[in-house]
Amino acid sequence: MLKGKQRAHLRSIANTLKPATQIGKDGVTESFLEQLDDMLRVREIVKVTILETAGLDTKETANAVCEALRAEFVQAIGSKFTLYKKNMENPQIVFPGHEQAKAKVKVENMTKKGKATKKSYR
Repeated sequence: MLKGKQRAHLRSIANTLKPATQIGKDGVTESFLEQLDDMLRVREIVKVTILETAGLDTKETANAVCEALRAEFVQAIGSKFTLYKKNMENPQIVFPGHEQAKAKVKVENMTKKGKATKKSYR
């Protein structure tokens, strides 16, 4: 289950994404779910478009796909929806406030000699 700030962070990432796949008149098939699961394993976040010829409701379809893949629903806008599924072996997305993100910021604020810069005092 995603928290509000995590979902907001994912929405900001999804804003720049182009749809990776689309659902056509055949609807949600087993091969589509396998393809989407592979994409989620690699990218962790995927945007999907539902074509008008499919005649499916965006939120209902997104929730059905989330349930089938054990993914998290991020957002639905018009005929597009975004899904997230964390890769346990090699996570690509680091949420703000997470320990890895804090460690990364700390390292960036150090000079070559290991002394803290002015930014790290803020």
